[in-house]
Amino acid sequence: MPFNTITVGAAIIPTVIETYFSHYLNREPLRKKPTAHISYHEGLCLIRRFLHYASLHTVEDVQTFTSQRVPYPHWVKVDERIIPQPQIAAAADALIAQLGPEGVTSVGGRKWWQWRIEESALKAEWVETRADYNTSDAAKVQGNRVMLYIHGGAYFFGSVDEHRYQMQRHARKLKARVFARVAGNSRFDFIPAHGFLQRPSPAWPPPNADDLQMIREQARIKVVEGSVSSTSSCQGRSAQTNITRQDVPAGHASEKRDSRGEADQSRRMHDTVVSPKSTNPGAYDNLSITVDGRLVEIRDQIQMYTTNQLLSHPLVSPVLQPSLGGLPPLLIMTGGGEMLRDEQIFLAHKAANPTKYPPADVYLDQNSEARSIVVKWKPTDVQLQVWDDLCHVAPTLSFTRPAKYMYRSIAQFGAWALARAQQTGIEIPDDDDVSVDSRDSATDTVSGSKPRATREQTFIPTEDTQHQPTSTVAVGKAGDPLPPFRDHMVRQRVDRHGHIYGLEPASSLPALQLPANEIGVIKPGPVRKWLNAKQKWDTRFAKEKRKVQKQRTDEMLQGFEGFGSDEMPPPSALAGRRGMRVPENEKKKMSWGMSLWSLWGSSHDQKYLEREMKADKEAQNTSAATPRRASTQPTQLGIDGHASTRSRRHTVTDAGQTTGHAGNDADGILQRDEFSSNAERADYLTPSTASQLQGRDTADNAHTTGLTDATTSFVCSSA
Repeated sequence: MPFNTITVGAAIIPTVIETYFSHYLNREPLRKKPTAHISYHEGLCLIRRFLHYASLHTVEDVQTFTSQRVPYPHWVKVDERIIPQPQIAAAADALIAQLGPEGVTSVGGRKWWQWRIEESALKAEWVETRADYNTSDAAKVQGNRVMLYIHGGAYFFGSVDEHRYQMQRHARKLKARVFARVAGNSRFDFIPAHGFLQRPSPAWPPPNADDLQMIREQARIKVVEGSVSSTSSCQGRSAQTNITRQDVPAGHASEKRDSRGEADQSRRMHDTVVSPKSTNPGAYDNLSITVDGRLVEIRDQIQMYTTNQLLSHPLVSPVLQPSLGGLPPLLIMTGGGEMLRDEQIFLAHKAANPTKYPPADVYLDQNSEARSIVVKWKPTDVQLQVWDDLCHVAPTLSFTRPAKYMYRSIAQFGAWALARAQQTGIEIPDDDDVSVDSRDSATDTVSGSKPRATREQTFIPTEDTQHQPTSTVAVGKAGDPLPPFRDHMVRQRVDRHGHIYGLEPASSLPALQLPANEIGVIKPGPVRKWLNAKQKWDTRFAKEKRKVQKQRTDEMLQGFEGFGSDEMPPPSALAGRRGMRVPENEKKKMSWGMSLWSLWGSSHDQKYLEREMKADKEAQNTSAATPRRASTQPTQLGIDGHASTRSRRHTVTDAGQTTGHAGNDADGILQRDEFSSNAERADYLTPSTASQLQGRDTADNAHTTGLTDATTSFVCSSA
């Protein structure tokens, strides 16, 4: 069945109808959850159903569908740009330098991942409101408020068109330009508990060692039978086709084969005790773990964006970086009901306290400088918000009330970060009189819910407020002062009404109680879920898998166009099949389905702009009818008819929220009192490293700190 607007609509409309009736027929269990809002409930169930339906189609189908053209509203200005090749090459050089020789080897070389399909330019977009563009254009100046927007889409689907409705809201709230390049308790989340699985295709899943052995055997039989000549079968064979068992990414549990070479879906498990090291990605060729008392060896590649061996690479899993200190201020927002909640809580605390959360010795031993890096950088200032029961990347549901509060919080942090980085005041519009949320906060809720909290107060988390039962403090917006950081953190828990509470102490959060050697290690529970789902997929799509294997056999006989003897693209990379049938660049077609989704997501912004225009007209009429006095500001009538100042603007400045932290010295290196003892510091330092740190050039450190302070970071429900 094709994957288009009609088929997707047919798949999700029953879910929309069912959710609507179940919402109002069974409201009591939802009363204290975000799903008490019908818009959130509908949006969550809709995305769940879409992802399930998408999993029944190939990666190519999903990529094509989510990269279709989506029109943008008339009030949005979009400027498409092509990233110049010199900039791409410079970025590649920086990445190669960061990887180092060992890292380049581990990713399979330095050339294959720089390859692009012919005539396939790397494109990006500038997104801003048309009003802001016209203002800056008339003044002949370019705005200096820039947000870099990156969303992975699980690193295999998505586009700028698909996410533009989110970018335009960020641009509107911050009066900024957004530069975007989009790559392609879990019952409150829409990520499948077993991870993402797709219908087999040449793109996914890649062959594991057993599959390659079968493909080679089929190719050998074809050569012997004379279907192709043995000479031609060897011509053009690139280095990457000569893959050994050790070169293939780890993956699914080993499968027994029958006489036809098909998997009988039985997993080879041994009643032996698994070595703890085999649960660490990269420690062995294949991952293995004890599940239900038996040893399971995983051979299929689990994630689409990297091989199993590279899952533990610090550039893939930031929690395994030696340190996340020295970064620009971070806002980390995570849903309390999403599967990645604990990872993000750990990430936030690791950044704010690098020495307390170092990676395990098995990872520190892989890099001779890792232990010195742990203590090298000062803590990063982090605002952590855990939103009760919300799903992964809740701002995607931008039309829902909880998501609107999240956008407000992002704008508040963004305005402060810009003011701090540029060391100047940032003027932000005060939209209280025209905000849709401020006018109709009673809508889209259930009876008995708490009223909207006042925004005039600033919440400062203290030990006394960690478990307060009620809150009269709400999420701030652009222009509101950011709370001061305590021990380099602002730790908040936020409910669906935008009420702020103190987050539980670190000692009460399970994510922070794991020993270091349990971080970055596969666990039996997720592996069991993945194996069970994988078994069902293999059974359901056995015919498709045979077809794909036949295609790969034919391609292997013809040979691929290689990149050199030192290049080894992973089996899931399109570069590894260069010279074969690769997708052609087709003109984008408009997606009616995603256009409707974008329209739904933009409805809040449209209402805001209409109210703002009405408020401006009322202010002008009031100003014209009222004699002005030199000592009096012009007034306007708000939507409610109440008088307010005509200039609805705040100037945001850095009020020193991050100053006053104990334990930092001037050049950014941690003072000794950050450690519980001198021995603790010595554990991370070798004699040579200690002498290097003692002789560090203070000027260089100050320069580095200045660079990081001049940058702004946002991490919103990061995967």
